[in-house]
Amino acid sequence: MAGRSERGPRVAFRLEASGAIGGGHAMRCLTLARALADRGAECLFLVNGEAASVLPALVGIACRVVEPSPEAAVAAIRAAWPSGADAAVCDLYRWTAPEERAFAAAARRVLVIDDLAAAPHHCDLLLNQNFGTEPAGYDGLLPPGCRRLIGLDHALLRPAFPALRPAALERRRDAGPPQTILVSLGLTDVGGITGRVCAALARIPDFARAEVVLGPVASSIDRVRSIAGADPRFRCHVGLEDMARAMLEADAAIGAMGSSSWERCCLGLPTLAVTLADNQRPTAQALAASGCVALAGDAAALDDAELRAAIAAFLDDTDELRRLSRASAALCDGLGAGRVAAVLLEGLV
Repeated sequence: MAGRSERGPRVAFRLEASGAIGGGHAMRCLTLARALADRGAECLFLVNGEAASVLPALVGIACRVVEPSPEAAVAAIRAAWPSGADAAVCDLYRWTAPEERAFAAAARRVLVIDDLAAAPHHCDLLLNQNFGTEPAGYDGLLPPGCRRLIGLDHALLRPAFPALRPAALERRRDAGPPQTILVSLGLTDVGGITGRVCAALARIPDFARAEVVLGPVASSIDRVRSIAGADPRFRCHVGLEDMARAMLEADAAIGAMGSSSWERCCLGLPTLAVTLADNQRPTAQALAASGCVALAGDAAALDDAELRAAIAAFLDDTDELRRLSRASAALCDGLGAGRVAAVLLEGLV
C-alpha cells in the first residue's frame, strides 16, 4: 500500500438519478460527501446524463457524466486521479458483485449503499440504513471481512436535521390539532401522486396551510399550481432549499418512504406514508407495524376516495399524531452521516 501524502483522501461516487429512479440516491450521496468534505476529503461524482436535471444540487460540484459500465467509471476516476481513489461509493441498484469488482480496480476501499439485501455485492463496507433490516440478511451475499453498517444509526441526514432536532421535539411535545401540513412525495412525483394528494387535501377543511414540495421535473407541478391558485391554503415549492426548516414548522406530513423518511423521524414529524415503489413497501410496513408512521398504502392501488379518507382520518386524531411523533423521533438522531464518513475514512487519513 502506498504511503500517505499530505493531500486529503479522494472519494469517488457512482450513482444515478432519473424520473424513474428519483433523486434519493443522489441526495444521500451528497449528504455523505458533505460529511467527508468536513473531514478533508475531495469528492468526485460520476452520474448519468439525466441526474443534474433531477437534482440541480449536482450542478457546480465535481461531477462527470459517464456511461453505464464500471469500466467507464474507472476510466473517469483515473482521468481525475491517475493513482486512483482512496475510497469509492456505489449507490446503484443495477450493479452487483461483478460490476462492483470491476469498479474496485480504481479504489482502495469500496462502500456499497443498498436497500434490498437481495443480491451479492463485492465491497469492503455495506450500508443499509433502513429500519427493520437485519445484518444477517446479508449472510452469503458479501465477501469475508466486509463490514456491515445497518440501521438508522447510519442514516445519511444533512446536518440541518440534527441541528433542529431539539427545537422540533420541544415544539411537538404538547402539539394541538395540525395546522401546517407538509406534502413531500419525492423529487420525481411518481405517477403524479403529489397532485392527487393535494386534490384530496383540498376537500378537507380543518387545516391552515399546506406546504407542497416538488422537484423540477415533477409531473404534478401544473396541477399543484392550479390547486394553489384556487385555494390560498396551498403553497407550491419547486426545489425547496431548506427542507429541515419546513419540517420543523410543519405539524404533520404526507410523504413517500424514501430517504426523507429518516429526516421526518429525526424531527419527530408525524407522517402519513404513501408507498411509490415495491422496494419501499417492506420499510413502510415495518414502520407502521412498530407504530412509527401511519400507512395509507400503495399509491397505485389507492383510489382517490380511499386516499382522501386516509388523509382525513390521519389529520383528525391529535392524540395519535403526538404518539407517532414520539415513536418516530426515538428511531433516528440524525448523526449517521458523520458515523459513516468516519468508518469510510478510517485508516486512509
